[in-house]
Parts: sequence; C-alpha cells; structure tokens
Amino acid sequence: MDLKELIIREKLPRHIAIIMDGNGRWATSRGNMRVFGHQNGVESVRQTVEAAGELGVEYLTLYAFSTENWNRPRSEVDALMGLMVNAIQDETENLHKNNVRLSAIGELDDLPENVRKQLQSAIDYTAQNTGLNLVIALSYSGRWEITSAIKKIVEDVKSGNLDAETINSCLLETYLNTYTIPDPELLIRTSGERRISNFMLWQLAYTELYFTPVLWPDFRKKDLYEAIIDFQRRDRRFGRVKEQAKAVTVNN
Repeated sequence: MDLKELIIREKLPRHIAIIMDGNGRWATSRGNMRVFGHQNGVESVRQTVEAAGELGVEYLTLYAFSTENWNRPRSEVDALMGLMVNAIQDETENLHKNNVRLSAIGELDDLPENVRKQLQSAIDYTAQNTGLNLVIALSYSGRWEITSAIKKIVEDVKSGNLDAETINSCLLETYLNTYTIPDPELLIRTSGERRISNFMLWQLAYTELYFTPVLWPDFRKKDLYEAIIDFQRRDRRFGRVKEQAKAVTVNN
C-alpha cells in the first residue's frame, strides 16, 4: 500500500519542523565538496514542501542556517549564501503556484544584502497565499531567540511599557520570532544525529522527535510520510495520564 494512504488526515501534525542534516557527509562520501550536498538538498526541500502541501499540513519550518554555521569555512558560507539566492529565485514562482506562503525567522539582518532582498521579495510575492506556511530559519538559534526576547522584555520594563509582575510564559512567547506560529508537533532530524542543535528550544517543549538515518539530499516524500505515520502512532499526553489525554482530545 502507498504510504500516503496510511496517513490519517484528521490527525496530521499542524506544524512540522525539520533539521536538514547530512548535506556535507552526503557530498564527501561521494568525493565531492560539501557544497555539492547543499545543492542536491534543494530537491529534497522541493519534494518535502510539495508533500506537506498536498497532505494539508499548515506549517513547515526548515532549519536552513544556524547562527553557529557562520563559523564554517568562509568558502562554504559564501557558497551557501549564493545557493540560497539562486534557490529562492528558482522556487518563488513554484511556491506561489502551489499557494505556499513564505516567511523567515532568525537574525536576518546578519544575512548578506542580496540574500535579504531576494528573501523579502519572495515573502512579499507569496504573502497573500493561503495554503502551506513555509518558514525558513536563517541565522537562527534557540538561545539567540530566547536571549533576544529577554532583552526586549527588560527594555519594555525599564521604559515603563511593561509591568514586571505580568511576565509569564505566555507573555514571553509574544517576544519570540515565532509568536504568530504554533509550536511544532513533530520535529524531524535527518542523518542519524539525535540532538536538536539549538533549534526552537522553547517551542519544542512538547514536540514529538523523529530521527532518521537518511541524509538530507536523499530525503523524499516517502520519508516524510514515514515520519508522520510514526507520529500518529504515538500517545501524546502533555504530562497527563492516558485517560485525561484522551478526554482532552475528544473534547477538542
């Protein structure tokens, strides 16, 4: 049976996040430069976005470039930035045709000007689309995001715009990059690594984690389907006992 047919549409994760790992290893195992893996990873992005949109997933976040990635060799960073511009240019029209709305999170001011301009152009072009929300995490890290949120809160308290007594987890969330986006229900990491690597540290508190040995350039629709099927087999209790969790699910 087609894996896609095994997915229960009523139980789709509303938001899927993916750490796209293994590009470099995929390339070096073939005797090529690491950037070759990033180039081939573009097809994996294309297939994943298409599959998520076809299924009816509301949000898909792709971890494309972390703040730590700036520490990689300059040649690799430059190549990645060039690849990013080309990929955005090549894919924008396709995203628009498929009713995908693009947005980005991260310290975007650190990106080269040509990347920022191309990214903003694609965001503006797809802003009215009503299908899949595709979120690209660029120059992003969870610790950076939380630190930035705390700094903004402190500034608002100092300026008298915020009463310190009102600070709670719900308020802090409004200062995060993702305040308009629901927390991921499913996180997928490729390449066999079993860690979250400073990604969405706040948002992943109750996220189901799925690790696959598949290197990102080899990731295809069937791999996404397998992750979703695995997710749908899990018991999600959020600190409750099973009977309580079932009651909440039924009431919702």
